[in-house]
Amino acid sequence: MRVVIVDDHPLFREGVAATLASESDLEVVGEGGSAEDALRLATSLLPDLMLLDLNLPGGGLAAARAVTAACPVIKIVMLTFSEEEADVLASLGAGARGYILKGVSGHELRRIVRGVHAGEVYITPTLAAGVLKQMSGSPRVPISPLDELTPRERQILEGVADGHSNKEIGRDLDIAEKTVKHYMTNVLQKLQVRNRVEAALMAHRESGR
Repeated sequence: MRVVIVDDHPLFREGVAATLASESDLEVVGEGGSAEDALRLATSLLPDLMLLDLNLPGGGLAAARAVTAACPVIKIVMLTFSEEEADVLASLGAGARGYILKGVSGHELRRIVRGVHAGEVYITPTLAAGVLKQMSGSPRVPISPLDELTPRERQILEGVADGHSNKEIGRDLDIAEKTVKHYMTNVLQKLQVRNRVEAALMAHRESGR
């Protein structure tokens, strides 16, 4: 798993990096200290997961939104001191898949990071109950799994449904073939299908083609 850490406290950041790098299956490929760094590292390195401080120069929430919009396949985990339920909800709304309080043990951090990478959503247990209570007031039930796709992901899926390769889709949308592949990975996960053929069939059923 390739990880990027963005925190404006170098000593803390280095400690987290050392904690993760001690495991053979975890590789820290980049570090930064601002929202601008977060987006730059996301687009240039396309890591599997990003650990993001909430209180960054430029704003951790703004960074999460920007990274999610540019590279939705990257799983974001907020690592923060804030125990405010509003911050947890705002982070999840910005695209984060995890919310961890600083002070967590190294063993727990590695376990949580692996879980989020595998598809879990994690909230520090002391905060989870209150957050779930707030969220349960207005549950969002999508009409179709395709409703979960972002506009860019829909464009990618439409290209696949039309029989285009990743290279052709990238050329049509003026993005790199590698980026198309990452978007498609996210599409498959959201639609809960195994391959692009099944995704294309779902798109055809949706459009009535």
